[in-house]
Amino acid sequence: MKNYTTKLASLLSLLLVVSITLTSNSVNAQKKKNKKSKTEQTAKPVPKKDKKKTIADLTKSSKEIDGLFKIYQDTLTGSVNMLITKEQLDKEYIHFSQVANGATDFGVFRGAYGGSTVFKISKYFNKIEFTKQNTSFYFDPESALSKSADANNTEGVMASLKVEASDDKKGLYLIKADDLFLKETFTQIKPSKRPGTPPTAFSLGNLDKNKTKINAIRNYPENTDLAIEYVYSKSSTLNGGSNAISDGRNVSIKIFHSLIEMPDNDYEPRFDDPRVGYFLTQVDDKTSTETANYRDLVHRWNLIKKNPEAELSEPVEPITWWMENSTPVEWRETIKEGVLRWNIAFEKAGFKNAMVVKMQPDDADWDAGDIRYNVLRWTSSPNPPFGGYGPSFVNPRTGEIMGADIMLEYVHFTNRLTIDKMYNEASDNIAYNSYNNEKYNCIAGELMQESSFFGKTVISAFGDSKLELDKMLYDNMMRLIMHEVGHTLGLNHNMKGSQLFSPEELATPELIEGKALSTSVMEYPSINVTVDRSKQGIYYDNSVGPYDKWAIEFGYKPFKSDQERESLLSKSTQPELVFGNDADDMRSTGKGIDPRVNIYDHSNDPITFALDRITLSKNTLKTIKNTFTEDGKSYQELKNAYLILTNQIGGSGTIISKYIGGVYVDRAMVGQEGATQPYTPVSLEDQKRAMKGLEDHIFAPNAFDAPNELYNFIASQRRGFGFFGGPEDPKIHGRILNFQKRVLAQLLHRNTLQRISDSELYGNEYSLTSFMTDLNKSIFSTDISGNVNSFRQNLQVEYTNMLINMLTGKSSSSYTHTAKSMALYNLKSIRTMSSNSGNISSKAHKQHLRILIDNALKEIK
Repeated sequence: MKNYTTKLASLLSLLLVVSITLTSNSVNAQKKKNKKSKTEQTAKPVPKKDKKKTIADLTKSSKEIDGLFKIYQDTLTGSVNMLITKEQLDKEYIHFSQVANGATDFGVFRGAYGGSTVFKISKYFNKIEFTKQNTSFYFDPESALSKSADANNTEGVMASLKVEASDDKKGLYLIKADDLFLKETFTQIKPSKRPGTPPTAFSLGNLDKNKTKINAIRNYPENTDLAIEYVYSKSSTLNGGSNAISDGRNVSIKIFHSLIEMPDNDYEPRFDDPRVGYFLTQVDDKTSTETANYRDLVHRWNLIKKNPEAELSEPVEPITWWMENSTPVEWRETIKEGVLRWNIAFEKAGFKNAMVVKMQPDDADWDAGDIRYNVLRWTSSPNPPFGGYGPSFVNPRTGEIMGADIMLEYVHFTNRLTIDKMYNEASDNIAYNSYNNEKYNCIAGELMQESSFFGKTVISAFGDSKLELDKMLYDNMMRLIMHEVGHTLGLNHNMKGSQLFSPEELATPELIEGKALSTSVMEYPSINVTVDRSKQGIYYDNSVGPYDKWAIEFGYKPFKSDQERESLLSKSTQPELVFGNDADDMRSTGKGIDPRVNIYDHSNDPITFALDRITLSKNTLKTIKNTFTEDGKSYQELKNAYLILTNQIGGSGTIISKYIGGVYVDRAMVGQEGATQPYTPVSLEDQKRAMKGLEDHIFAPNAFDAPNELYNFIASQRRGFGFFGGPEDPKIHGRILNFQKRVLAQLLHRNTLQRISDSELYGNEYSLTSFMTDLNKSIFSTDISGNVNSFRQNLQVEYTNMLINMLTGKSSSSYTHTAKSMALYNLKSIRTMSSNSGNISSKAHKQHLRILIDNALKEIK
């Protein structure tokens, strides 16, 4: 029993020890586990080292396009990366853009140039920045002031893009370039709304980034070119645009962008002179003490003689033109001839064969948008913005022309007549290039087309041969090409150039054959159509003029000294070298002061030429009913002829009106041989002659007479529902009044009346009193005491209202007191003359005049 008890006690003791040991081990194990768990919870994980992506990694699925700026285009998405090298940092480049395709609805048309700007590429930490530079100012580097050249001049950071990958050893930086080209980064593409644009006018939507894309990339050692299609979308549109717009909610504008290496050549900038007319890059010299502190850069090509010592040498590189393969075959030889006519002018500057013309092959691997080629291009647009357009682009730092194109519209050779324009008051109808946010002032092609319509009408009306018509069209094309090429050489307009020959000389065929009819083909002269058809010579210039040769000599001759340059410029007082451009011309009402600086005039006696044109137009009107009606055809051609001829009469009146109150301008320098005083009023004789011409041919009761039987037939050809815009009957009275209003607007413009008074102080003998009295008589004296026909009633009421507006209208404060006094005097004279006489219509008209004047006089009191 004892042994059993002892064994049991030993067993229990052993079990207790085992239990304690197991418990202890379990607690210790749990403690270790808890301790490990806590360690594991608080321990920081070792990060996995990511491999830094290289340029090769980011471009492995892209097509490499080498050139000035290496481009990588993703073969799946089309997005682009651009490679910037260390050597390209802090250097200047040129950006140039032009329209590959657009529509005239929003003023962005094929071939429109967007200008050229200078930009610089720089690195800012991990970003690459593109900054537009200011090229408007010059600081002499020798002047201490040059140290503050950047004061208060801003530069534009166009883009700041993250460096996606780099190779520091090779100095390479990769950036995503989509934002450079798929946004309006380098230049504004979508046109801004012009002031006064109605809310219902056609407008573009917002830039759609999902639809905008890169159409092509062309890369060369000296330039990188991209063709971008910008798509502007909106959900709905009130005005869907013309039939040139497929879908007004989604409109594409295609633009060529060129990034160009800044030329490093021996080009020598040439500075402007006010006596000759070149396009300019305007630069202010901020370290000059001169009154006119300009260093304006003339735009010209970098022509260098192969043989500098030779008086006449071929250039190292000629100006090469390519005729686009879209050029009508029948005009190719004439166009080539027109371009090469400029070689005559370059010979005066010492260059032989400066201009070269080649034909673009049908299998050419380049198109006209390639800036390496200067191209004569052709389009036949739904709504042609011009007949011809000759832009060029330059290096803004130097003025060097780097490329040019000429756009020509096939409408120039068709019978497509803009009826609305011809039916309304004659206007400048300047093409508006919204893309470049400016008016493009060259309407030479449009005016020459209008001239050609007149020429065709006269030739047909008088039964001249088809050979005569072909001759006129040849002369027309030749002159248009010479004009537009002149622009691409740097020349701007010379609206004073039509003064070369007298009216009698222009009607002497043997004298003018093969010559320039104007001093410059940069003028807008009227077509030379003679009243006596047996004396018809050439219709337009057949050669560049004496001014053109002189101007090219100024721009391109390698002068050996400043004295040689000044000696050439001193010839500006010679009659055949006179110059006046768009800034001086009088085409717009109240603008300009020199009536010789005008468009659509001709000869050194424009008043006589305009009167002859009126006579010819009136004579032709008598014949057109039989000439322009043909069995089986509509009366549209007859209507066109009526519009063209009356347009010539009205336009001639506008030209004549500019001589009243006109002042001739001479921009010769002080002491220059042959110089006259800067301002010389038009002679009393010519002003009175102009007034008489207006009285007889614009204001007279029978001024715009046409055979009464004609009015029944001047009908438009119906097309679909084309008459929804208004009733189709001819608005004859409104048309005539519009021509008369334009003349009155010039004569009674505040600038004209102010100038008449002021110029009395320096030689004007046609006083304001005499002029205003003559004007009143010309509009009333013939018929106010008897019957007044409906045309004169319109004219008299319009004139009376203009006088009243001088006294009580919104712009009355801008008229001088002397002008308002004469307006009041004339109104009272009209009131006295308007007696209760004549037929019922005339009595009602005169009563109308009296009430208008009485009410105005009450308001004045």
